Parts: sequence; structure tokens; C-alpha cells
Amino acid sequence: MTSPRRCFGLLLLGLLASGFALAQGAPAGYPNKPIRMIVPLAAGSAVDNAARILAEKMGRNMGQSVVVENLPGAAGLIGADRVAKAAPDGYTLGGFNDSIMTMLPNLQPKMPWDILRDFDTVSLVATVEWGLVVPANAPQHSAADLIATAKKEPGKVNYSSGGNGSPQHIAMALFASKAGVSMTHVPYKGATQAAMGVAGNEVHAAFQGIATVNSLVRAGKVRLIGVTTPQRMPQFPDVPTVAQSGLPGFEFNSWFAVMAPAGTPKPILQALSAEITKALADPEVREKLIAQGLTPRGTSPDDLARDMRAQLARYGQLIKQAGITAD
Repeated sequence: MTSPRRCFGLLLLGLLASGFALAQGAPAGYPNKPIRMIVPLAAGSAVDNAARILAEKMGRNMGQSVVVENLPGAAGLIGADRVAKAAPDGYTLGGFNDSIMTMLPNLQPKMPWDILRDFDTVSLVATVEWGLVVPANAPQHSAADLIATAKKEPGKVNYSSGGNGSPQHIAMALFASKAGVSMTHVPYKGATQAAMGVAGNEVHAAFQGIATVNSLVRAGKVRLIGVTTPQRMPQFPDVPTVAQSGLPGFEFNSWFAVMAPAGTPKPILQALSAEITKALADPEVREKLIAQGLTPRGTSPDDLARDMRAQLARYGQLIKQAGITAD
């Protein structure tokens, strides 16, 4: 017969074990309804494409739908504000690019939210690889050609972006600063519209996520004249890097990360991070993301928080040095 003391010890061990298990995973029953992932960017953007690939796999794995909702506007401020004000229960997430997390806070003097105070980190999903594009019939075939044109006609070369403070804006402003040229910024309502502006000959050039312009490049509607990776991309072996073709040392990429409203229980954050990592380990998901010009990642909430804080400080210095403004 088991002694009362032994029974109490076994009960205590069981309670401790169940508590440890709860701390390592989501609360029992989570999720028991669809999860909404708000993407504060236009449909068809690099982040939107990646979010939909990720959401579909997470939904299958978790047994509950993960629904992507696009809320573009004001370079991401509107959609991010909706996430910040949502209930911190794990049923509303944000699919953010690093413009929202680390660029806008350095550009906007008055923000409706604080990235460090009003959000919890979940996981870095992928890095978005970028390229320099011009209209298909443009005379420029390299970064050097674009720089030469801009030097010959200061201020007359214009470029599109997804809005003031967007990654497209920052990338080209840094490019122009490093090249010592003056170019005119033309903000659109989103990255997709900015890409179509290049295809329609409304502007002379743009930096864009490969995922956003991949189909336009393949269809011959825009010309990819350089990629911003350290080495050439396997998807475009004949396209040189921007550093190789006119601006030595220039590199640029952006992030896609999942965030949650501040105060979301840590077990839920950890469970969601684990689900994202699990989805990104799937060969089909990885293949889809890579084909879109993204590099799958997957991190813990703490790792994303550390990297975000570091880039927030780094972009603060770069933006100040380059004299970039949101206007």
C-alpha cells in the first residue's frame, strides 16, 4: 500500500510537471477559434505573400484557421495601431516588416504606439531579399547607369516607394546618399502600387522586395538591374549585385516578423513561435518562400526582441547620417 506521504509526493510531482508543461506550451484549448494576422501592407507585397504561405501551414498544423487581413495605409501605421489596441489573447497578431518595427519609429516624431511598449515579439519569419528595378524599356542596365543618369540630371530621376518611411523609401535614400546623387521620391499607397508605377513608366526606378516584383520581372514588365544581397541570387544568376554593378559595399534587406499586442501571455507567445518554426521547417513552405525571394528564418521571442532593438538603434544612426525624413 502506498503511504499518504508518498501519495502527496507523487501528487506534488504531477502538479509540478503539469505546470512545467503549461509553461512550455499554449494554455489548454488554445487556439479554439480562428487567429487573425493583420498585415499593415497591401496585398501582393513581399510580407503579404509570405504571411499567406505561413498562415496556411500554421492553420493546418494547429487545427484552426490563421486568417490574413490586409490593412494598409500610412506606411503601416494604421494596421499596426489596430494590432496594438487588440486584446492580448493570442487571437490577433501582426505580420510586420522591419520598416514598421525599426524605421518608422526613427522617422515619425509622433507615433500612435511605441514598438517597445505596445507590442510583444513572437518570431522572425524571413528576411526579404531586394532588387533594383527600372521600366522594361529604360536605358539603364546597371546601378552605375542609374547613378550616371542621376548625376547628369540632379533631381529629375524619380523613384517610387510604398510610402514615406517605407523600406523602398529608406533603401533608395541610402542608395542616393552613398552614391552622392539627388533623386525625387514619389510615395505610393503600398509596395505593390509602387512596383506597378515602375512597370507603367510612371517613375524611373525603385528598390523592391524580390517577392513583390518577381512576377513582373519574369513577365518582362520591369527590368531587374541589381540585387542587394552580398552575392548573386540563385534565382537570377545573370543579375549582378548592386555592389558589383555600380555602388561597392551597398547591401539591403528587410524582415518579416510576427508580433502580438503587449501583454500576450508568454506561454502563448512561445507556442506561436514554436508553430512558426515548425511551419518554416516544412520543405514545401521553404521552397515557396525561397522562390518568392525570401530566406526562411524562425526565432524565439527573445531573439527577435534583441535583434529588433539592435536594428532600431542602427537605423536611427543611418537615417540621421543620411538626412532621411518622412516628408
